[in-house]
Amino acid sequence: MGEQQPAAPQQNQEDKLEALREVGQLQIPDFKSDIHCLMITGQVEGHMILPPQNKTTKYEHIIPQLVAVEENPQIKGLLVVLNTIGGDVEAGLAMAEMIASLSKPTVSIVLGGGHSIGSSIAVSADYSFIAPTATMTIHPIRLTGLVIGVPQTWDYLEKMQDRVVEFVIQHSGITEEQFRELMFRTGNLARDIGTVLVGKDAVDCGLIDATGGIKDAVDKLKEMQTVNEGIWQ
Repeated sequence: MGEQQPAAPQQNQEDKLEALREVGQLQIPDFKSDIHCLMITGQVEGHMILPPQNKTTKYEHIIPQLVAVEENPQIKGLLVVLNTIGGDVEAGLAMAEMIASLSKPTVSIVLGGGHSIGSSIAVSADYSFIAPTATMTIHPIRLTGLVIGVPQTWDYLEKMQDRVVEFVIQHSGITEEQFRELMFRTGNLARDIGTVLVGKDAVDCGLIDATGGIKDAVDKLKEMQTVNEGIWQ
């Protein structure tokens, strides 16, 4: 009776195929990093489930990750990478508040786009970058679905907008007057009011700290880690 062949090669092949399906590559780099990379992509999904063809970031997936970052002593910093069109305001603010309240160094970088509530998530980090070709759309809060035409609806909308404005000005270098002017500016968007900021424009107005790429973001995070470790020693 012949010896049974080990199943390791077959398992290894299945792992490679799974990696190919999940991340589009055969080999995932085997490297133990002390930086946790958090991706905010597509549309931020809140209390309503979006259609399956939409690429979404679900806040119920993000918040446990942020708790784990705070608790795990092996993680020394958080890198937030954004390419999002925005989405649910309350879910976006929940993520932003969680990132802002972390005790560990945090750096964000906008690649592609950091639109709408994505701007709040971008500025929630200790230091923020934007790629030279990336864009951020600043516009008033919008409601979707059934809207009841009563004064209370508009009061609620105004309060929600105030929450976003207050968070952004507290976590960036832009003033309230500047941010509201960008929100309600006419002529920059084809069918709406608001402003599109491209790369350096977001830095010039004080919304984002600097332009740069992934190397700049990682270098800045490592620099902040060194300072943070020096404080705790």
